[in-house]
Amino acid sequence: MASLNTQSRELARKQQIRPLAASLLALAIGLGGAAAHADDALPKLPNKTPLKVGFAQTESNNPWRLAETKSFKDVAAKCGWQVVMTDANGSNSKQVSDIQSMIAQHVDLLVFPPREEKPLAPIVLQAKKAGIPVILVDRDVDQSVAKAGRDYITFIGSDFIDQGHRAADWLVKATNGKAKIIELEGTTGASAANDRKKGFDEVVAKNPGMTIIASQSGDFARDKGRQVMETLLQAHPDVTAVYAHNDEMALGAIAAIKAAGKQPGKDIQIVTIDGTKGGMDAIAAGELGASVQSSPFFGPLACDVAQRYAKGEKIPVWVKVSDRFYDKENVQQSMQYGY
Repeated sequence: MASLNTQSRELARKQQIRPLAASLLALAIGLGGAAAHADDALPKLPNKTPLKVGFAQTESNNPWRLAETKSFKDVAAKCGWQVVMTDANGSNSKQVSDIQSMIAQHVDLLVFPPREEKPLAPIVLQAKKAGIPVILVDRDVDQSVAKAGRDYITFIGSDFIDQGHRAADWLVKATNGKAKIIELEGTTGASAANDRKKGFDEVVAKNPGMTIIASQSGDFARDKGRQVMETLLQAHPDVTAVYAHNDEMALGAIAAIKAAGKQPGKDIQIVTIDGTKGGMDAIAAGELGASVQSSPFFGPLACDVAQRYAKGEKIPVWVKVSDRFYDKENVQQSMQYGY
């Protein structure tokens, strides 16, 4: 009889414990979910003046980058920013260390164009952990590592795939769908280079008379583009078209083509991306066929996004920049947009 009473009391005790355990488990799951949500929350941006803003440039060896940097310098006073600027001189590791230094200085906001997608993704997470919001401009990072809207505010930039499409569409028309193409790629691993290649190659693949006979990086630099073009011209003297991922490499290619005794714009059609003053002058001279604009003027856009974010407004994960298109038909009346 005593044994039966003991069993009854034990059963009652277990019945009381089970609901309590279930409640504690539910609470733990709820707290865990809240913690995970808090970890995913973007850092706040103080609504104050002046705002200490770090701008980490990739390099300053071409007009596009100089125009981009100037855009931030020009907007600083108007936006109420105290800007800390660095130049990575074309080095991923230097850009990472520059940004780490800005994090150590406790800047209020970080704005930068990641030189390459993968090496610069982890530093975005470091900034987030330090409570510093980030805006990426011009180039993006690897979304599998750092995601827009979760780890950084937004990416402000062009649709690079569409730029490649537009460049290829022009070349198809200019060559009547028949061309042997040398492609001068931008910096290996940069989102702009990856997507400009993807967009261009997609259109070429749909046109049987168009063939990419060689594709090599010129690192978005004029002299490197010239050197690469010189080498590829020797290996492929039958080339009839060039697609350069930016104007600087296109201008380098023009120099190489001339040095080889050929006429750019006649013997070899050239299409590119950027819309620099040098590129537009080359279009006017008949040496460059067309250039898809890629605007470098991110200062005012970044200022606007930062101010709206500080007020608590919802920012889209991609603030898309619209780009003009220049060819012989409109280049003269568009010169004011060159830089």
